[in-house]
Amino acid sequence: MAGRLELQTTQSIGAMSKEEAVSANQEHHKAVFRRLVDASNSHDTDLISKTIDEVFQPDVVVSTPLPIHATGARAYQEVFATLHRAYPDLHITVEDMVAEGDKVVVRNTVTGTHRGEYLGRPPTGIRVTYGEVFILRFADGRIAETWGIVDVLTQMRQLDAAVSDQKNVDV
Repeated sequence: MAGRLELQTTQSIGAMSKEEAVSANQEHHKAVFRRLVDASNSHDTDLISKTIDEVFQPDVVVSTPLPIHATGARAYQEVFATLHRAYPDLHITVEDMVAEGDKVVVRNTVTGTHRGEYLGRPPTGIRVTYGEVFILRFADGRIAETWGIVDVLTQMRQLDAAVSDQKNVDV
């Protein structure tokens, strides 16, 4: 389907002005990211994996510090698997999305209930909310490079507060 959308966009660009073609390309890039978010929010591991393979270049450059060893699209496979294990009800809400040239910038709010181990913290059952911002560079209709800022401090404070509250109750 992604290839089909890309082909339709490419075919229609020939009949457009340069400005219309740039705008169509930017809308395509935004649609690619929305597709990734929709796949993640579906909680369907096969769909998430397939979507990652389709929307990311296999050798995507991940310029975000991640606590994983995989590279390229496999890094994103691992990130989403880790997040969905820790937060089975993980939900990403796109708050803002701006496209310019070959880049898309997104600001998301992420929510989920901590039901699995995450960054060395045992499940707490607490619902967390945190923000993230990503810059995505596209090449040939797919994500070729990413930069991200994830508010891990807010996330950890929520999880640590839950652990602290549990310790105070146990005393």
